Amino acid sequence: MEPVLNAHNKEEYPPMHTAEHILNATMVRMFGCPRSRNAHIERKKSKCDYELPACPSEEQVAAIEAAVNDVISRDLEVSVEFLPRAEAAALVDLSKLPEDASETLRIVRIGDYDACACIGSHVKRTSEIGIFKVLSHDYENGRWRVRWKVLA
Repeated sequence: MEPVLNAHNKEEYPPMHTAEHILNATMVRMFGCPRSRNAHIERKKSKCDYELPACPSEEQVAAIEAAVNDVISRDLEVSVEFLPRAEAAALVDLSKLPEDASETLRIVRIGDYDACACIGSHVKRTSEIGIFKVLSHDYENGRWRVRWKVLA
């Protein structure tokens, strides 16, 4: 029997939403920053905000794009497991979790690259995402905003 989770208020475009997970894990790995604190994920284009001490250079932005596309090309499985909140807290960052979140959490894993609590829609394998492309970015007061899309 599948656990009862909080209702989800949005139906994401699975390739874009899964790419967001990969982008978040890439930013954490490359810059040691938290996952995006503000994201707007849509079918045509999306944006994520990261807390960084400085604006990434154009070379770093190109490296982010390349790293995300490398993970996508690895054709990793996207899987789901259900864990009690206490067990999930030892595995993933729960700081963005709403206060009324269920006691059982849905953990989405992208191969060995990422794991996070999420109730959104995802692809089954990273190869279904397409090509990740950074459209633009800007930096203001410690917030780096990146706008991106996936190309089929």
